[in-house]
Amino acid sequence: MLLEVKDIHVHYGKIEALKGISVEVNEGEIVTLIGANGAGKTTTLKTISGLRPLSSGSITFDGNDISKMPGHQRVVAGLGQAPEGRGVFPGMTVQDNLLMGAYTRSGDFSADLDEVYELFPRLLERRTQMGGTMSGGEQQMLAIGRALMAKPKLLLLDEPSMGLAPLIVQQIFSIIEEINRRGTTVLLVEQNAQQALKLAHRAYVLETGQVVKSAPADELLNDPAVQAAYLGGGAAHDLVEEAAGAPGSASVPEEPA
Repeated sequence: MLLEVKDIHVHYGKIEALKGISVEVNEGEIVTLIGANGAGKTTTLKTISGLRPLSSGSITFDGNDISKMPGHQRVVAGLGQAPEGRGVFPGMTVQDNLLMGAYTRSGDFSADLDEVYELFPRLLERRTQMGGTMSGGEQQMLAIGRALMAKPKLLLLDEPSMGLAPLIVQQIFSIIEEINRRGTTVLLVEQNAQQALKLAHRAYVLETGQVVKSAPADELLNDPAVQAAYLGGGAAHDLVEEAAGAPGSASVPEEPA
């Protein structure tokens, strides 16, 4: 197992945002976390990457307990993240943005840069353009490419389809599939449940800081309760009660990226 998140609890002040999340990711998989706004998806990724501290629980990555490891050391260990909102450096060129992804490494990055440009030909075309002047889809490509420059064993992707046109979304998801085919394990947070479940091998459904369902992605894709939850129906609340055995609790907003 490449990643094991075991019974993690995370607080924002006195508010408990994650209430015992457990997630497993095996090497070579695409695993997705789906859920409504405030379910705890982004907080889970931020906790794995070291941007949020644990209140309790543990995170094991590549056989090592990284629960208290600083975020920059997790990058060196093999965790890469393309954050929600993309987070490109607006005043730097595309190529300089990409090179920033390799800041923990030494040596010649030309082969890695060539591979990113192969995956994202648009970035090659725009390599001298400032990151802040690019379209949303191009910035998303840049954020993923920058994360890949760290040569991660596990790539964390947070809402890669957010705000993008359908054709660009299809392109981004095709590239994610190719990245995985080339050997990078992926943990994906995505509100577009249908796209995510079509892409992933396995999935976890999060609601109000809890995992309420986990199964092979194709099973969840055809699960009526899961479908209803993402159409704004009442099934999301039913899933929480089914998992917790008690009336639902208030939703906790996720921390802005």
